[in-house]
Amino acid sequence: MFLACAALALGLTACKPADGGRPEAAREFPLPDRAVSELGSNEFSTEDVRDNRGEAETVMDLAGIAPGMSVADIGAGEGYYTVRLADRVGEDGRVLAQDIDREALDRLARRVERERLDNASIKLGEPADPMLPEDSFDRVFMVHMYHEIGEPYAFLWRLWPALREGGRVIVVDVDRPTDQHGIDPLLLSCELQQVGFVLDTFKDAPELAGYYAQFKRAAKRPKPEDIRPCRGVPEEAGNAAQ
Repeated sequence: MFLACAALALGLTACKPADGGRPEAAREFPLPDRAVSELGSNEFSTEDVRDNRGEAETVMDLAGIAPGMSVADIGAGEGYYTVRLADRVGEDGRVLAQDIDREALDRLARRVERERLDNASIKLGEPADPMLPEDSFDRVFMVHMYHEIGEPYAFLWRLWPALREGGRVIVVDVDRPTDQHGIDPLLLSCELQQVGFVLDTFKDAPELAGYYAQFKRAAKRPKPEDIRPCRGVPEEAGNAAQ
């Protein structure tokens, strides 16, 4: 990917994709005014460790996941949430596991088949478009992955129509600089608000190794040309605050 580098305050330099290297679907949207984490491991932690601290149960309880719901698991990776969501929503519910990593999805597809999760399906997404069908989901999960989205404004704008009436977007992340696999919750809220979401629940949660943030849709989403990038916190300032 081609990069354009710009000097920032405090002598920092941030490199962002030049328009020539951006996905076509993103070019009418602004770039984020912050660093973007490199794609990390698809396994945030071992599943046993996450279960021992009650991570998935806590998140699903906070999100109000119930039988019969339709849920999208964005950045599903190896399927930690996919398999647990499939169990919680039951045979009348539906889970769509999405990722941009085709190899991870292939492994997850084998797991879904092996564990006979008939209510789970797999979908390949794109960096600037989650590729979700409109008016389809009660909840959309983005767990420990939002900071890796390189085109957040395009991505979130195209996610907006996928929610059903009363649907919610669930973000679990860590309060640290975006180049260190986390994001300041104020910056997170600002970016989602720019594309037509409103924060309605926030909780610091040690069992999640971070925080839980829940968003609903605003009455309408803005036009792409009306979106303004939120100003990120320089990495050096973020480190000093810790």
